Amino acid sequence: MFATLSDRLADTFKNLRGKGRLSEADIDATAREIRIALLEADVALPVVKEFVGAVKERARGEEVSGALNPAQQVVKIVNEELVAILGGETRRLRYAKTGPTVIMLAGLQGAGKTTLAAKLALWLKEQGKSPLLVAADLQRPNAVNQLQVNGERAGVPVFAPEPGNGVGDPVGVARASLEEAKRKLHDVVIVDTAGRLGVDAEMMQQAADIRDAVQPDEVLFVVDAMIGQDAVVTAQAFLDGVGYDGVVLTKLDGDARGGAALSIASITGKPVMFASNGEKLTDFDLFHPDRMASRILDMGDVMTLIEQAEKAFDQEQAAKAAAKLTGQGGEFTLDDFLEQMQQVRKLGSMSKIMGMLPGMGQFREQLENFDEREIDRIQAIIQSMTPAERANPKIIDGSRRARIARGSGRQVSDVNQLVDRFFEARKMMMSLAKGGSIPGMPGMPGMPGMGGKRTKAKQAPKKGKGKRVSGNPAKAAQQAAAEKEKAKAAQANPFGTPAGEEELDYEKAAAALNLPQDFSRFLK
Repeated sequence: MFATLSDRLADTFKNLRGKGRLSEADIDATAREIRIALLEADVALPVVKEFVGAVKERARGEEVSGALNPAQQVVKIVNEELVAILGGETRRLRYAKTGPTVIMLAGLQGAGKTTLAAKLALWLKEQGKSPLLVAADLQRPNAVNQLQVNGERAGVPVFAPEPGNGVGDPVGVARASLEEAKRKLHDVVIVDTAGRLGVDAEMMQQAADIRDAVQPDEVLFVVDAMIGQDAVVTAQAFLDGVGYDGVVLTKLDGDARGGAALSIASITGKPVMFASNGEKLTDFDLFHPDRMASRILDMGDVMTLIEQAEKAFDQEQAAKAAAKLTGQGGEFTLDDFLEQMQQVRKLGSMSKIMGMLPGMGQFREQLENFDEREIDRIQAIIQSMTPAERANPKIIDGSRRARIARGSGRQVSDVNQLVDRFFEARKMMMSLAKGGSIPGMPGMPGMPGMGGKRTKAKQAPKKGKGKRVSGNPAKAAQQAAAEKEKAKAAQANPFGTPAGEEELDYEKAAAALNLPQDFSRFLK
């Protein structure tokens, strides 16, 4: 969503590199570029003015003029100001001290309230809560049915006494849901209310009546992040008509410019609490202003990636794989590789995962063109192998590769590539796991803190010392004669019979052994 803004800011910061000190002209030019970047991203004009003014004021201060690297210091200032307009600190839900916590969702039709209600319920369920979904949107066709389907997918019960489709009293349903929650011991109630195609008095009054009936602990305004600057107008209208405590941004995975996310918190004074960035029910989490600012500035979002990995990865499997890579738990096989790949798939699309890494903005085009089905093709190839082949890929010869290719519907060249890359990847991972250098990359020591050392080049073996020769000419001649006699004896007796010993009489030895008759012919 923030691709355009990220690219423009990156180009702006590039112009500052190499400058030992920022002049007034440099600061003005940078501020102008930041202003254009924000306006192109549909950020509200009052927010742009405030943001640029704060950046210019701090850029003229001592913190930049005395810095060794002004460009990095300006990036730091922009990052901190982005965090400020996004709300500052992460805002978490407030839970009721007694009775069920009531959360009411409000917003325009099409903002994604019904789907978001199920996402929020699943998120709360994972936090150890027992939520209840309430179908109080009785106007939109099939809204009740949609909530029931999503509730079933999330494994959360839905309170829907009215069929909807224009029939029923939403205020009465919302009021009755509190008794239902107390009776069935639910500690959180999520009320899904009706939306409209635009802001009107009837919708505002209905939302206000539901609010008064259930006295919610949190009112969340759900807004589509793709509607641009109009999001600010709608957010202000809801704030005046109904009031709310926090904002939830949906469709952050879209291709809009994202100005709504940067404008709402600053204009309304209400923090963005949650963000929805995909179609799956798990594509939902707390909104962290500092992490979003890092994404915008192409610094990545490693913390979110770590948190998602902790939830998705099987710790026992990961420990076994790590032990195999260090040589303590057997050999790392294609079965282990397949298990690790399946765990990574739980995190979501590879392009989204890679996008959370710092500096990946420059590879945005490659990430967008990444074919997610390639992982399925690799999985098909591995699963077409026998257990013995997966355990020991070295036995996969030409005929086996042809059979695997037919079984997976791929080409033999694809099988060859997978096997070759597996060996290369395993070699590299084992080297890193043991703290060594990466094979084929000289001067690349192991990971910091893992005891890796640079490997020394193999030295040629030292030549052994020759026999010492006496400096006395007579003694030296005597030594040479002795060596010559020794060499002559060794040549005459290649089997090594010591000099001076009587040579063995094989006929006498055979007779002493009392061998069978006529056996002597075999000795000739």
